Amino acid sequence: MKIQRIETFCDPFVGFVRVTADNGAQGWGQVSPYQADITCTILHRQVAPWALGRDALDLEDLVDYVFEREHKFPGSTLYRAMCGVETALWDLRGKLEGKSVCELLGGTPRRLRAYASSMKRDITPRDEAARLCELRDRLGFDAFKFRVGAECGRNVDEWPGRTEEIVPTMARALGPDVALMVDANSCFTVERAIEVGHMLQDHGISHYEEPCPYWELEQTQAVTAALDIDVTGGEQDCWIPTWRQMIAMRAVDIVQPDVCYMGGITRTLRVARMAAEAGLPCTPHSANLSMVTLFTMHLLGAIPNAGKYLELSIEGPDYYPWQEGLFRHSPYTVVDGHVTIPSEPGWGVEIEPAWLERATYQQSERA
Repeated sequence: MKIQRIETFCDPFVGFVRVTADNGAQGWGQVSPYQADITCTILHRQVAPWALGRDALDLEDLVDYVFEREHKFPGSTLYRAMCGVETALWDLRGKLEGKSVCELLGGTPRRLRAYASSMKRDITPRDEAARLCELRDRLGFDAFKFRVGAECGRNVDEWPGRTEEIVPTMARALGPDVALMVDANSCFTVERAIEVGHMLQDHGISHYEEPCPYWELEQTQAVTAALDIDVTGGEQDCWIPTWRQMIAMRAVDIVQPDVCYMGGITRTLRVARMAAEAGLPCTPHSANLSMVTLFTMHLLGAIPNAGKYLELSIEGPDYYPWQEGLFRHSPYTVVDGHVTIPSEPGWGVEIEPAWLERATYQQSERA
């Protein structure tokens, strides 16, 4: 069974991909969000020419073959585009076999504990605490992540004193029965990261994400070695040698690959297996409610070293207006702080036809 046709439907934020095999079987996937219109152009220019005519079920060979043909472009953009084809082929296979992707990976669809992930820094600590308490009471979340520092902030906080204020504020408001995590988004130097880390430990925070510039592995390693709290990272990384180095040097305590940035499930599984061999848990990055969180749900239901939680964004149309109206029925319904992996064949979700009608369309087909 060969790949016959690859179609993309996109806007600047989201790009859905439909792959059709030469026997008519179809599957849906998604390129990485953000600049999705550019990524879909890359897909048709640098992925589709090599994917068309290849075996639709041999994903291990496909992802390596496309990279080899485009070895001059080993970075993130190629893998963000590859993700669209790769994830569509998982959906195609699941529909052929009548199994969810989770089952294809050796898992069983089940409930997953989710942590409510805040993306906001333009919010006062008091308002953030009130927002998360409301979600705890209404949806049953018992784990939350909030932001400290500033994104790539060069050691400067979002505003003076915000980090020192928000950490104790959240600890007091949510109490000891709730798991609290923070994300620094590459803000701090080693010295400042360790200083903040000790404050986090003193207030019972359990997860410290990307404390230093993520590309400086030795800096993150120094913070990890200095603290008892779990230091986490890896969401931006797509290059397997970087992952091999990160894991070998124990730069982090928990690995966080992003399925879309990695180029799909196949390469993310390679990272998860390396981490498992090193005794490290895998809690993938899934910071929006496009298909990336759905991909991550299926993955977490199957890998033996799955972390404690699924990252679930709590941001609505005020922050991510482009998330609205993507699916016929949302797969992200929260009950008692948990979401459930779909058990239907493939990903178990249907793209909203009205969204597809509005999208920019491109097609590549096998001659």
